[in-house]
Amino acid sequence: ESAGTMAVATVNLRALTSWVGIARIFAVVLSCLTFSLVASTGNFGGPYGTWCMFTWCFCFIVTLLVLLLELLELYPMLPLSWDDFTSAFSMLAALMVFTSSVVFPSTFISSPCSSNYCARQAVATTASCLCFLAYAAEVGLTRAKPGDISSFLSTVPGLLKVFEAYVACLIFSLLDEYNKESGLMWCVAVYSICFIFTLLIIIFTIGRCLAYIPCPLDKMLVGYNLLALLMYITATVLWPLYSFRGKSRPNSCGRGCSWDKHLGITFLTIFNLIAYLVDLIYSSRMVFIRTP
Repeated sequence: ESAGTMAVATVNLRALTSWVGIARIFAVVLSCLTFSLVASTGNFGGPYGTWCMFTWCFCFIVTLLVLLLELLELYPMLPLSWDDFTSAFSMLAALMVFTSSVVFPSTFISSPCSSNYCARQAVATTASCLCFLAYAAEVGLTRAKPGDISSFLSTVPGLLKVFEAYVACLIFSLLDEYNKESGLMWCVAVYSICFIFTLLIIIFTIGRCLAYIPCPLDKMLVGYNLLALLMYITATVLWPLYSFRGKSRPNSCGRGCSWDKHLGITFLTIFNLIAYLVDLIYSSRMVFIRTP
């Protein structure tokens, strides 16, 4: 009975002492420091401040949970692909923290910055940037080696799937005044369709449901990436064409201006177009060029 109890209470110290574990510990400490400093200023209102605080708290909680589950070796009990989950989360956390590291100082830190209040905001921004580096290091440490596809979301195409879904979410957050032009409505349909299918691929991979798809998965992904790339090419052309045709930036265009939002969507569309192109190249190599 005592032996059984000892087996259940197994502690894997390597979860804390490995390079991946050290990167996660840094991420936990830095994310906690960041949201604590921002909370102490009391200035994080509005949608941008709420997003930044949610990002740091969410990443802190999930990373701490990952560390505890690996330390106590409880993760095999979960009905999901643990390697895929941790790879997808570290990529998502890196993207979220990077966005917050840019949005927070540009929104809340004013110039000149000389008070103790502003100093705490500056230290929080620095800690957030270091937290991004910790998550980026984890992504690099857990990325699958060439030829290894045992964990799809740790491969380059898998990590790009997370990037593509996240960029689509940023696009949705900026959408404004698009239902008056048929070209813009087509672009929104492109963003939505590609986001839904990409998100389903991520969820099915983590939930170990891809085996139930009655067709060759690798070839299906290549076909989907090609279709998504073609759709994003049309969006890359049509979105700026219909958004800025005969329109110049208004002189009264302040924060939250529709013209600036449409410009942001233009750049994000280009980013996703490049991501789907690279995704197609890598997934095609994985399918048609076998590594000995």
